[in-house]
Amino acid sequence: MTQPMTQPSTTPPFAVLTPDFVLDAIESLGLLTDGRQLALNSYENRVYQVGLEDAAPVVAKFYRPARWSDEAILEEHAFSVELAEREIPVAAPLLIDGRTLHQHEGMRFALFPRLSGRAPELSDPATLEWLGRFLGRIHAVGGLRRYCDRPALDIGSFGIEPRDWLLAHDFIPPDLLPAWRSTVDQALDGVHRAYERAGDVATLRLHGDCHMGNVLWQPGDGNRPEGGPQFVDFDDSRNGPAVQDLWMLLSGERSEMALQLGDILEGYEDFRDFDDRELYLVEALRTLRLLHYSAWLARRWDDPAFPAAFPWFNNQRYWQERILELREQIALMDEEPVWPE
Repeated sequence: MTQPMTQPSTTPPFAVLTPDFVLDAIESLGLLTDGRQLALNSYENRVYQVGLEDAAPVVAKFYRPARWSDEAILEEHAFSVELAEREIPVAAPLLIDGRTLHQHEGMRFALFPRLSGRAPELSDPATLEWLGRFLGRIHAVGGLRRYCDRPALDIGSFGIEPRDWLLAHDFIPPDLLPAWRSTVDQALDGVHRAYERAGDVATLRLHGDCHMGNVLWQPGDGNRPEGGPQFVDFDDSRNGPAVQDLWMLLSGERSEMALQLGDILEGYEDFRDFDDRELYLVEALRTLRLLHYSAWLARRWDDPAFPAAFPWFNNQRYWQERILELREQIALMDEEPVWPE
């Protein structure tokens, strides 16, 4: 299996991406730009909306160098295209000259249709059921085969490896190191126990990062009179348990999450059965995400965009708060999971 490549670079990863470079890259595909471009919110990659002559604008995603292999990117593209071909509303890359992945002077990029929309109303049960239906459809396709070149979302890749990387690169303040290390080890023990309680649950191709920033609620139009959700940015798509794409839609007190989960599964199970044992993984997956996120920020600290965007990272207070956060997760993982109502 090809693993994501995360070695730090001595050169800012996107130093070559001047406005002229972006336009030249797109015009290298035979498209004529009109000179308009707008940088969109993205830190892992660089994403721009670019105007075209006599055509709708496109969204150009320039991939972070050395993160994914070409094979891993193409595998994710193929999944998105497979979903789109089944009329599941996802942002799939555009096929140009028979390819979805392109290169310009060493920078890999892909083009996507421009989409617009607003954040979904998660307080509305009908909206949650709608989201559940489309996630059920995505997972029904995701379960048909597995990724070969993209890694799994598991304890090793999202917990043990990030912990070891942070320790090896001396990001934890020395006076907090014993407490942080002890707390992380207890948290990972809790994750292991949660996986043991869940048992041998199935894994499948996921969106992988299904938070509200990656769901656009579109108004109705001629193609979709009813409007509805559009899932974007499959860049973090991996093999993993289905509940990974569900738990980030939940918020509030346990009673509120139980109602939300019930609404989501009401729609989800119209298209795919859900294994209730996976609910034992919700707090474990949240814990793994917290560990992975700290390591993600640390790995990207050589990118000038990160210190500017995350000035609160890597100071004494940050690591103190992470210790407290993980201690809360240790307690939550030993509680009964939230069950749908």
